[in-house]
Amino acid sequence: MDIAKEIDTRGLNCPLPILKAKKALADMQAGQLLKVVATDSGSVRDFQAFARQTGNELVEQQTVGEEFVHILRRR
Repeated sequence: MDIAKEIDTRGLNCPLPILKAKKALADMQAGQLLKVVATDSGSVRDFQAFARQTGNELVEQQTVGEEFVHILRRR
């Protein structure tokens, strides 16, 4: 996977991971991938809802240990 940008939101709670992702996506080109690493367990459902509401594609979600990795494709 060709990740264009990665943001680290470890230690941040809702809604900060979503807000940081929204800001990062605004600076990206259509089709580019954004990787978000979070520690907030609520981020799994938050990013699902965010993708539905914004039209960005949630390509993948993984749980790696105590971290949650979200890959979004910019619409």
